[in-house]
Amino acid sequence: MTAGDGRDDGTRGTMQPASETREANDGLEVRLAENEGEIAAAQALRYRVFYEEMGALPSDSMRACRSDFDDFDPVCDHLLVIDWAKGKGAAGVVGTYRLMRRAPGEAFGRFYTAGEYDISNILANGGQFMELGRSCVDAGYRNGATMKKLWDGIAAYVFENGVELMFGCASLPGTDPRALAGHLSYLHHYHLAPEDLRPRALPHLRVHTGLLAKEALNPRRAMAELPPLIKGYLRLGGFVGDGAVIDHQFNTTDVCVMVKTDLVTAKYRAHYDRTIPGWAEE
Repeated sequence: MTAGDGRDDGTRGTMQPASETREANDGLEVRLAENEGEIAAAQALRYRVFYEEMGALPSDSMRACRSDFDDFDPVCDHLLVIDWAKGKGAAGVVGTYRLMRRAPGEAFGRFYTAGEYDISNILANGGQFMELGRSCVDAGYRNGATMKKLWDGIAAYVFENGVELMFGCASLPGTDPRALAGHLSYLHHYHLAPEDLRPRALPHLRVHTGLLAKEALNPRRAMAELPPLIKGYLRLGGFVGDGAVIDHQFNTTDVCVMVKTDLVTAKYRAHYDRTIPGWAEE
């Protein structure tokens, strides 16, 4: 089944940007994976980044094939950044994001985030939402051009599929909450989600995030020191759930991030209508 084939059968979303997805000045294309080979390339990239570079702990089966995979992959859309200089398909994959809309997630029976957070508020009040995760970029492509492509792709997908809310687990490096006290406390005091949408870390996994008093924080510095992906979500008006979760497999501390997409879709529409400059983060 090909992603982006225009059907709304609850299993695959569409992404048809209003302008060319490849720009001559950077040679990069953003689109959904179109076949199993391209999904496998995304999984191989995830393995290189998460396990070989960042020190996550693979299962024996993952290690044997040098691929990051799980039960969610077959029911998700896989957003790809492809460098045509490397190849026009699987060989050119240099960035990826995994996307799952509400309908396929509910048909599948669970969401990845629910393994760490109670997301009942999102299920009740989130409207047309999607879960995103497994974001990574090849080490040689961690620059503004690649990130712009990923965000252009997300904006196009959100716009095409009427997504109103995005959410997922975002990671801070390390598993010691005390070392991350500044990050966690800033998110807790300044970006906590509205009560009616707020997910909560599962009680047996929950790590308190308000470790430092609000008065002890320098908000400008705290924002500047956050990982780029979380900072990007917050700049789009994002907010976080209650509590954090230690992910020992990935050697990270996770927070649940949500972004209402009205700003994303407004900037997307304006950009492709040529009425304002492009919306990529600086």
